[in-house]
Amino acid sequence: MGGTASTRRVTFEADENENITVVKGIRLSENVIDRMKETSPSGPKSQRYSGAYGGASVSDEELKRRVAEELALEQAKKESENQKRLKQSKELDSEKAFASEQLTRAILRERISNEEERAKARHLAKQLEEKDRVIKKQDAFYKEQLARLEERSSEFYRVTTEQYQKAAEEVEAKFNSHIRQENIVQNFPECINSSVV
Repeated sequence: MGGTASTRRVTFEADENENITVVKGIRLSENVIDRMKETSPSGPKSQRYSGAYGGASVSDEELKRRVAEELALEQAKKESENQKRLKQSKELDSEKAFASEQLTRAILRERISNEEERAKARHLAKQLEEKDRVIKKQDAFYKEQLARLEERSSEFYRVTTEQYQKAAEEVEAKFNSHIRQENIVQNFPECINSSVV
């Protein structure tokens, strides 16, 4: 389980009374000590100690084996927790990288969209300026044509008025002349009579 890779050095010693095995280099929790107090029915027992752990009899080899098992279990538990933390850290880093990538992509999409909108606005502004220029050119052309037409119309009106006036004067002169002739013709007999008399 990974407990064999431990570099911690543990030594076992028996005290003077041969009752208690002293384990140097590690701390044992109450749970470990309680488990060590339990007797195990299997295996040959070389030397037994009694009294210190509530009267339970435990051999030297059994004690060493139990301590090694407990150490291996603790080491495996720590390693498992470290692996869980490492996995969680990797997952968190992966999620952060994914979120960062998504944010970067969203920012790039927004920038591209903004740039496209600016380009479109510039294009539309150029089109509008071109249409405005064409409209102004047409407006100037139509104003020029209107001025020419007004000038021609004015000239035509003046000429027509002059011709009308001249024709009216000619008709009036003819009419007056005709009226004078009629008056003369009507008055002719009177003139003749008055001259004869």
